[in-house]
Amino acid sequence: MSGKSGIVILGIFAADTAYKAKRLPHIAETLMGSGFTLGPGGKGSNQAIAAAKAGGKVTFISRVGNDPFGEMALAAYAAAGVKANVMKMEGVSTGAAFIFVDEVSGDNAIIVAPGAAGLIGIDDVDANRTEIENAAIFMTQLEQPLEAAIHGLSMAKKAGATTIFNPAPAGAIPDSIYGLCDFIVPNEVEAAELVGHPIETDEQARAAACALLDRGAQAVIITLGARGAFYHTTGQSEFVPAFSAGDVIDTTGAGDAFLGAFATAISEGYAPVEAVRFGCATAAIAVTRPGTAPAMPSRADINALLGSS
Repeated sequence: MSGKSGIVILGIFAADTAYKAKRLPHIAETLMGSGFTLGPGGKGSNQAIAAAKAGGKVTFISRVGNDPFGEMALAAYAAAGVKANVMKMEGVSTGAAFIFVDEVSGDNAIIVAPGAAGLIGIDDVDANRTEIENAAIFMTQLEQPLEAAIHGLSMAKKAGATTIFNPAPAGAIPDSIYGLCDFIVPNEVEAAELVGHPIETDEQARAAACALLDRGAQAVIITLGARGAFYHTTGQSEFVPAFSAGDVIDTTGAGDAFLGAFATAISEGYAPVEAVRFGCATAAIAVTRPGTAPAMPSRADINALLGSS
C-alpha cells in the first residue's frame, strides 16, 4: 500500500424503515408494532459512515434518486465526513429497506429495494478509476449488481490496493471473484451459503474458512455475532471474541460496523487480527444503539472500549 491512502467503498444507500414488533406478521395479518425509526442505511453506505466515524478517510461510490431519501443520504455523508461520489438520478427512487427488529432479542430480518443504486454498473467504477487506483483499501458487497463489484475489485487489485469483499446478501458468486479478495468477510449465514454447510460451531467455521481460502481468497474473516469473529489465512487462524458494551438493542448494523472499522484499521497499518479486534469492538458498541448508520461509534468510543477490555 506504499504511496496509497484512503478507503474507497462501492455500494448502495437505502433509507432504513425499521419496525419493532414481537414477531413478523403472517400473510394477510396486521400486527401492531412497538416502535418505528427512519434513517440512513444500505450496506455500503453504512460501512462508509462506520469507517469515517472510526477515523478513516472515505470515498463512497453510489447512486441515489433526486428525492427526500437521496437528500437524507447526502446529509448523512456530510455529517460523517464521507466524500460522496454519488450520482443523483431523475425519475428513479432512492433505495429503501424494510427492517423487522425483534423487540426482545434485537435480532432482525431485512428486505432491500435498491432503487437507483440497483443501476450501479461498470461505468460507475470506471468514472472513479483515479480514486480506486490511488486508494489503500477498496471494499464492496453484493447489494449493487455483481458485475460492478467484480470490476471494482479487479481494478483495485491490479492497482495494488487491499481488497475487502463482503459477500452480502448471501447468494451464488463466481469462483473467479475469490482471487480478487485480499479479505473475504461473510457472516455465518453468508458463509454457510457459500460452502453448503451450517456454521454453528468453531469447527464448522474453521472448515468454511479453509474452503474459501482454497478457492483463492488471501484471507477469510467469518463474523459470528455474539461469538466474535474467526480470522484465517495461510499459517494463521484465530478466534477473536466479541466485546460487551452494554445491553443489545438492535443488531441490524453490526456487520457493517465491523467492516467499516476493520477497513479503517487496515488502512492505518494494523495487523489483521488487531484490525479484527478493532472491528469487534466497534460492532459491540453499535448493537447497543438503535438504527444502522446512526449507531456507528466514534473513534473515541471505540478506543474507550478497547482500553477498558
